[in-house]
Amino acid sequence: MQEKVKIIKGLKSVLEKEISSGYSNKAIKYGLEKTVSVAINQFPIWNGFWTQKVLDLVKYYDIKPLDERKIVVDKVYEIIDKAIVFYSSEDFWNRSIQYIKGIGPKKAKLFEKLEIKTLHDLITYYPRDYDDRSKLKKISELKQNEKVTVKVKIIEYEEGKTLYKKIPIVKARVVDNSGVAFAVWYNQKYIKQVLPPGTQVLLSGIPERVLGHWEFENPEYEILEEEEKELIHVGRIVPIYSSTAGLSQKVIRKIIYDALTEYTMFIEDPIPQSLKQKYNLLDKPVSVWEKHFPTSFLTLGSATKRLLFEELFFMQLLLIRKKQEIEQLKAPIFKTENTLVEKFISKLPFELTNAQKRVWEEIKNDLSSGRPMHRLLQGDVGSGKTIIAVLSIICAYENGYQSAFMVPTEILAEQHYNRLREYLEPLEIRVGLLTSSVSKKEKNRIYTDLAEGRLFVVVGTHALIEEDVKFSKLGLVIIDEQHRFGVTQRSILWKKGENPHLLVMTATPIPRTLAIVLYGELDVSVIDELPPGRKPVITYLVSKRDRKKIYDFVAKEIMQGKQAFVVCPLIEESEKLEVESAKKLFEELQKYYSHIPMGLIHGLVPRDERNMIMEKFRKGEIKMLVATTVIEVGVDVPNASIMVIEDAHRFGLAQLHQLRGRVGRGSVQSYCFLIANTNTEEAKRRLKVMVETNDGFKIASEDLNIRGPGEFFGVRQHGAPSMKILNVNLSDLSQNMRLLEIAREEAISVIKNEIEVKDNEKLILEKHLSVNIPYKEKGIVL
Repeated sequence: MQEKVKIIKGLKSVLEKEISSGYSNKAIKYGLEKTVSVAINQFPIWNGFWTQKVLDLVKYYDIKPLDERKIVVDKVYEIIDKAIVFYSSEDFWNRSIQYIKGIGPKKAKLFEKLEIKTLHDLITYYPRDYDDRSKLKKISELKQNEKVTVKVKIIEYEEGKTLYKKIPIVKARVVDNSGVAFAVWYNQKYIKQVLPPGTQVLLSGIPERVLGHWEFENPEYEILEEEEKELIHVGRIVPIYSSTAGLSQKVIRKIIYDALTEYTMFIEDPIPQSLKQKYNLLDKPVSVWEKHFPTSFLTLGSATKRLLFEELFFMQLLLIRKKQEIEQLKAPIFKTENTLVEKFISKLPFELTNAQKRVWEEIKNDLSSGRPMHRLLQGDVGSGKTIIAVLSIICAYENGYQSAFMVPTEILAEQHYNRLREYLEPLEIRVGLLTSSVSKKEKNRIYTDLAEGRLFVVVGTHALIEEDVKFSKLGLVIIDEQHRFGVTQRSILWKKGENPHLLVMTATPIPRTLAIVLYGELDVSVIDELPPGRKPVITYLVSKRDRKKIYDFVAKEIMQGKQAFVVCPLIEESEKLEVESAKKLFEELQKYYSHIPMGLIHGLVPRDERNMIMEKFRKGEIKMLVATTVIEVGVDVPNASIMVIEDAHRFGLAQLHQLRGRVGRGSVQSYCFLIANTNTEEAKRRLKVMVETNDGFKIASEDLNIRGPGEFFGVRQHGAPSMKILNVNLSDLSQNMRLLEIAREEAISVIKNEIEVKDNEKLILEKHLSVNIPYKEKGIVL
């Protein structure tokens, strides 16, 4: 950096000599253009567009008239000053925004509410939407219900108040060379001072025909000044940002515009030129500008593609490197032909499915390879992932290693704890439970037994990653519903052993291509087969007016020996939301169906009471269980054959599929009733998918098509690279899925040196990789 600063300061000295000589072009031996060009060419183009800007300014300097030379030197001098500041700072993009033009300490606090603290945050705070205000019309061309922009002159004002609420009104008469119109602002008396009569202004809005004339209500406006300047708020495609109280769209827009004007020229471009040419990608500085202030929707699409490609490309580089690092590590070598494992399989009351057998072989190969297993196990609800986890635990135990099984909720931890005890205690393998509800005395006993190697299996929540938890010989880490944990949390547990084997499981299916791209550091196994004899759950979409019929049917089925779940989105009633609460519905159902034994369970029920209710439901003493989504995963009651989901439109498809998976685990026909308000097309489309299929992978694919993959990428946010574009964009799934695949293919090609990457491009690739590596807190590079 210091070498660059030295060169730039030398350039500043050259400019000062040129100014002293009266812009003669003789102060420096070879003239200004050649001297500046030689210095500037020591900065590669990926260092930012400022270099090209300087070269363009000094071009043909020797033949320019004196007044133009002065303008050139002034502009170059200004850029050079900014470049000195940029290269003198080790952490330029991490500068606090309070020092940026137009912000200051007060506004900086407001921006913090939007998670904007640094210059980098500001420049990458991309719009959530866009408003097309580019249609410039004359007053005589106005039409009803058409958003337009008009270029007019303010003639005069009249003031008044609304008839009932007495809200102040300011009404301006405006003209162009084709006619007269009016602009009306409510409760904005200051408009008269901001836009005094005689002001040339652009107004943007939807005009209405009122008493024979055109009227704009609360239009957006921008003053036209004599000197030409680029429009920001009207007369163009205008960015719309997520905002907060105290920060208007105009304020955010102006501050971002000024920051881009000031600093875009220093944005570095980390994508190799060969890839930009191959996929027709814009340069990064242009992309950032166009993402904020597009000249057209076509260029906006190109900018989005470019920025998205960069995010995905670096994400893949990181994941592939992570996988390479893992493959270099040494891990415990397990003997996999185990007497205890075979004994356990032979005593199971069912035969493993072909998919389970295939996955177990894949895991055995990992466990005996001498490198740490890092495997993602996907399987639909009820496909038998837990048995695979149990086989892995027994294998670890027989090789003298401990296993840690981490899950996201206490209910799920208790479910797995009870299930593992059923499977493992007959083999004399003790299982411990570690959650926040476990008594201090019991926790201390578990801590001691784990540290001294007396406890070989522990099931727990986030409590497992606390500092007090230490293992004697941790050889296997299993994480269930892994999408609910961040990368960092997973890493903390894994680091409690000497490169233990890692198995992460999910019943939230992700299409295989997306899984490989998102979890590139993990090998992927899929249990794509359900145990024989399972009947598909029949699902009905029911309107609220038919609720009574549904509950009558449920009561009838219960009287024939069945059991039912009823799920609500809330625990308590809400004044803001017209949705069923578990407590209120429980009271109503008890009133109408008093002959049915019922239970109520939710996150606020104490652990002992919750366990007692669940045990009674498992034993069949409770016939109808009213609950929130605490029963979403892990609950296994084969006799439960009915699932009723209230306000189903308020749940995502993946969550609905998980809830439905609580039934259909026995041999009898099971039913799921989705009671919903389907006023929106999206709600109808989502719930129709649930009615048409029980296949979790098809449901996941459709969920992606409806909502886009942002949510899937969001699961990587804790401890992984930030995905700014994915979090605000993505409507065309097929196009972006292909971009995902391309990004991965090209990342592999770069690592294998299969594509042309120049030496200076390698340097910037490494630079960007080093600041995006998870678990390290470093600066930001743009």
